[in-house]
This record gives sequence, C-alpha cells and structure tokens, in this order.
Amino acid sequence: MASEEKSLNFIEQIIEEDVKSGLSNTKLRFRFPPEPNGYLHIGHASSIALNFGLGIDYQSPVNLRFDDTNPEKEEQEFVDAIKKDVEWLGYTWAEECYASDYFQQLYDWAVLLIKKDKAYVDSQSSEDMAVQKGTPTTPGTDSPYRNRSVEENLDLFERMKNGEFEAGTHILRAKIDMKSTNMLMRDPIMYRILHKHHHRTGDAWKIYPMYDWAHGQSDYLEQISHSFCTLEFLPHRELYDWFLDQIFDDNKLRPKQREFARRNLSHTVVSKRKLQQLVKEKHVNGWDDPRMSTISGLRRRGYTAASLRNFANTIGIAKRDNLINVSVLEFCIREDLNKIAPRVMAVLDPVKLVITNYPEDKEEWLEAENNQEDENAGFRKVPFSRELYIEREDFLEEAPAKYFRLTLGKEVRLKNAYIIKGESVIKDTEGNITEIHVTYDTDSLSGSGTEASQRKVSGTLHWVSIKHALEAEVRLYDRLFTDEAPDSYKEKNFLDFVNPNSLEIVTGYVEPSLSTAQNEDKFQFQRLGYFTVDKDSTPSKLVFNKTVGLKDAWEEKGKKEENSINNSLKEINKYFKVESKPERIAIESAIGENIKNVSSFSLMQNSLKKNINNNKASLLFSQFILKYSSWKSTDFEEEDIKKLYSMSLKSESTYVRSKALLNLRDIENESLRNQFDDEILKLYSNPPKNASEREIEILSEMVKK
Repeated sequence: MASEEKSLNFIEQIIEEDVKSGLSNTKLRFRFPPEPNGYLHIGHASSIALNFGLGIDYQSPVNLRFDDTNPEKEEQEFVDAIKKDVEWLGYTWAEECYASDYFQQLYDWAVLLIKKDKAYVDSQSSEDMAVQKGTPTTPGTDSPYRNRSVEENLDLFERMKNGEFEAGTHILRAKIDMKSTNMLMRDPIMYRILHKHHHRTGDAWKIYPMYDWAHGQSDYLEQISHSFCTLEFLPHRELYDWFLDQIFDDNKLRPKQREFARRNLSHTVVSKRKLQQLVKEKHVNGWDDPRMSTISGLRRRGYTAASLRNFANTIGIAKRDNLINVSVLEFCIREDLNKIAPRVMAVLDPVKLVITNYPEDKEEWLEAENNQEDENAGFRKVPFSRELYIEREDFLEEAPAKYFRLTLGKEVRLKNAYIIKGESVIKDTEGNITEIHVTYDTDSLSGSGTEASQRKVSGTLHWVSIKHALEAEVRLYDRLFTDEAPDSYKEKNFLDFVNPNSLEIVTGYVEPSLSTAQNEDKFQFQRLGYFTVDKDSTPSKLVFNKTVGLKDAWEEKGKKEENSINNSLKEINKYFKVESKPERIAIESAIGENIKNVSSFSLMQNSLKKNINNNKASLLFSQFILKYSSWKSTDFEEEDIKKLYSMSLKSESTYVRSKALLNLRDIENESLRNQFDDEILKLYSNPPKNASEREIEILSEMVKK
C-alpha cells in the first residue's frame, strides 16, 4: 500500500492477505456497480470512496459498471446523474461498463448450463413457486418441470428469447439444491421474460438476466479481483461462487466477493424506493432537493466533494450495520467551509436601524476581512450609511442583564464599523417595532486605532446598508425527518416523521459584493451559517440555500429533550410521597408538559421501553407517556404496550393501576383493550386493599360500559 504505516481496515487486510498468498498487484482491479434506477445517495458515496480509494492506494484500475438488468426501472437520466456524481466526488474510472454489454455472453453461458443439465425452464406460477420453495425452516420440493429434457429446455429458452411467450409464463432456473439451508440456493431464477424497452439495447431482448446471474459473471468478464458488497449480499456469496464454478477458466483470475456494513445516516432514508416515493409524492422537489440524502441534493445544498470524502473516511468501514449521526456529516462540511468560505453579511429577518447623528447624504466603504482562517483571502469593501438593516432578534426594547445585543441605553459594535448606542424605537399601530434609532461614536471605527475604537462593548452585530443591499430569496433547509431512524419502526410509516419545518423561504438582504455570485458559490453569512448559491439564482434574483448552521442546533435540542425525560423521572417519585391531590395534579401537569415537548419518537419509544418494569414510578411514567405524548399507543410496538398494561394492572400502587385503567378506557385500539377485560373484571370483583375511591369508580365505569 501507499501508506503502510496506517492501520488497515478489514477490507484492506483481505487484499493484503491475497497479495501475500500470491495474487500479483498487477491483477488487482475493483469496481463500483450501481444500478441506474435512481440517484446516488450518501451511502453510495461511502462505497464510491471505498472502491476508488482502494484504486488510489493500490494504484489499480477501478471500473464504473452499470448493473442495468432491469429495464422496468432503469433510465439514461440515472446513468448520466451517476457519472456526474462520481466525477464530482473527484474520482476517475478506468472503464465505463454495462451488464447489458454482456447480455449475449450471459445468454450463451445460460445455454451451456442447460446443456450440462444445471438449468431448466420452469412454467409454474409465482404463487406455486413460492409454496414449492419452502421456508427457512422447511426444505423445498422439486418443481414439476425440474426434470424436463435438455432438448425441451433449450427449445423453450430460445423461444423465450425470441419473444414467443408472455411475461410470467416461463422462467429459467439454475438446478442446484431445493433442500439447501440457504434459500437462495433453492433453484434460483436466472432469467425472466420482460417485454420492456431497455435504455441501451432497445427492444433486442425479451428476456433479462437476474442480478445474481449477471453480477459475478460481469465481475469475471472484467477480471475484477475483489467484488465488495454490502452485508445484505452475504447470503448471496454462495450463489456467486456456484455460478462462477460453472464457467470458470483456470487461466483467468477468479473474482472474490466480500461484504461490508451499510453506514446508515440518521434523520434521513437511503432506500432508493423510499427516496423515489418522496419525489413522486412531492414531499420534496425532485431528486436533487437539498433536503434529500442524494449526492446531487447534498451538492445543491452546498456540501463539497471534500466534505463527503472526509465523511466517508471518518466513519470508515465496518462489519456491522450502524446508524451514523448526521451531525458527523455536518461537522465535516463545517470544517471544510470554515477554511474556504468567504465571510459576508446578510440579514434574514430585517428591522430598520437609523443612525440619527450620521449625515443623511454620507456613505463610506469600509474594509472587511474575507476569511480569518485563510491569510490569502484578502479584504473587501462594504458600504455603510445612515440607514441599515439588522436582525430583528438582535434588539430588545427591554433586555435582561445578560443580553449581549442591542437595547436602549446600551452600546454594541456594528461589525467592521462603529460603536452604536440604542436611543429610541418607532412602532406601528399594533405595537411592532418598525425602526430602531441609535447614535454612533464617530471616533470608534474598527481598526482606526483610536482610543474609542478599542473600547470594549458587550456584543457585535452584522448589518447591511439599506440603499446598497441586494434582495435575495433565502431557503432555510433543515433535516427532512424529525426522527433519527424514520424507517426503522414496525408500527410506523417513515412518512409520519417528515419534518413540516424542513424548508422555510424568507426574503433577506445581502451586501452588494454578492451581486456576481455564481451557482454553487459558498459563503458564510456571519453569525447565521453557511449558504450556497442555488441553481435557480439569476442576476436579477439571487437565491441562496442554507447548507448548515454555525452550531448543531439539533444536538442542543436533543440534550434538552433528554434532560426533560430525566428530570421527569426524578420528579415522578414525589408523586407517591405528597399527601394532597392538588400536589399530585401539579406534578403530573409538569411531567405532562415535559413529555409534550419531546418531538423525538425514538427517545420517547426508548423511554417507554426502558420503564416497563416492576418499579411503580417507572410504570407510572410510561403511562404518562401514553397519555401526554403526541404519539398514539398504536405507534409503539404492540408487545411493549401489552406488557406495560399487564404489569401496570398488577402494580402494588393504586395510582399506577388507575392511570392504566384511564388510558385503557380511552385507548383507540379497541381489540387491545378487550384483551384486558378479564383483568379489569377481576380487579372490580376483588379490589386490592389499597384501591382508592377513584380506582373503584373507574373500574365500575369500565365494567358497566
């Protein structure tokens, strides 16, 4: 390797062991094999970085191969997008290949397998075949067509190729082992009939190879030394090798399939099917919507190729699937943009600020540093005048002691300009502030070296001169999903977690230096975050996309919600100690408010699950979750809910039993409630000695109902 001193991941160790065992370095060859049925996403970026990174490290060729075996879903648009993404990420492929290049060879090999009596045409329905294939715990049974003669199979297969049959009437299956413990080895399908137009071969073919048949054979034809796949293909390895066994020539290199874990990203989805659903149902505005996890979406949002490569290297390669927090990706882009993005001033929620002692007809062009992280970035001039815009949140008429922005009677500095002091405000008829009037210290210009300029003040505000400002459309993007793992819950649809606030469009004002900004140019709007010019931008209408904030607001929000849960668990113990009903109501109300403010479903689900135990405080807290959270009981795993009610109704505490009864009474899942009828009747017939009057009252109401 180029860098022997670095520690090797398990993929590199496999290659090193093969080289030590006699595989020549000149025989090393890798590939990235996307199916052109959608746009590449962040998960593909890791795979691209792995395969092309190995090519760089070992100075070996890497093919870009399109596994285009399914014309129903594949399009040239996706081929073009994939090529653009790989190039944008900074990689160059050795050869551009297509599985469709090999259709004739794959067909010829299939004929060879038929002649060897290792493949046959099956004419069962898909339903019959599913039954005949068995289950993971029961062996399959032979197809009634498994012992067709070689001659009949050859005739039928050729007629399938010629388009004589309707789709679904016949398939070609490999003849392997219907009793194999690996379901994939139970006579897998090699070809199916599809009367579909292919984006490259047109209407030449009426049958198309299955992925498992085309994959390994394509690797073999291209002499790929190592075929790296994600973990779901581990069971396919046995079939990969079986197919190669049938056509392998000892004089050629035999490819080796090995698997690595997917690196899923939190607060998003990386399933092509689900990404396509988001597009088709218009939850987003296309595959390159900046909220999407697609590479094109990330590029449009302002992510750099370097940041994605750094992200892939940071998370590395693993043997087990893992959920990577999106904050890691956001850290990578902040780190990159901090070095390269020019600093500019923009105001997104403007309020007018008037410097009353500044001459009306005067303007100055002040010097501003472009990027303090880059000594070669230089300086620019920004215009200053009597009337400015500042952010509305940067002023409070009456401010607390630790408020470090502008207020009446207090001084702050305007970035690159003067120290100002709040004097008065003008309001509209509804009491909203329309103007803030201030005075400025004429000797306090930043960098002037005067005593006044060196005076310390509590805060610094960004601003733009109103008469010089450029109006811009600013798209404030946030995470597309509110939950960290939106597609991981059995009882929930991932669309239930779409963030309704993932896009806010505002009209902002930017300094005039941005008049020549081009598509994908990147900037730091000082004190606001990093932004990029969108492709919709024109000279007459600037459009910016927010890439990421300067800080991780979600991490702060997550910690706040976790603290709410932890504090509630501490408070709930007091519920059993206080004497009066008003005190208990107050405690419950406070805990209920905390629960209502938790938006993370995963945090709520985990909190519920962890607190299903024999501790009365834990059970009561879980019942409060069912009562006060925005989620219904049907959103949680049914087994957890059953266990919670079962334990709660057997609790030693009348308060726990009462809350469980009330929740059951109001539960929307009537069938679930009916499962506890016997337990409720038992409690009613023989109430526990410590049963409160309220518990007896609820029991009576439920039994009579």
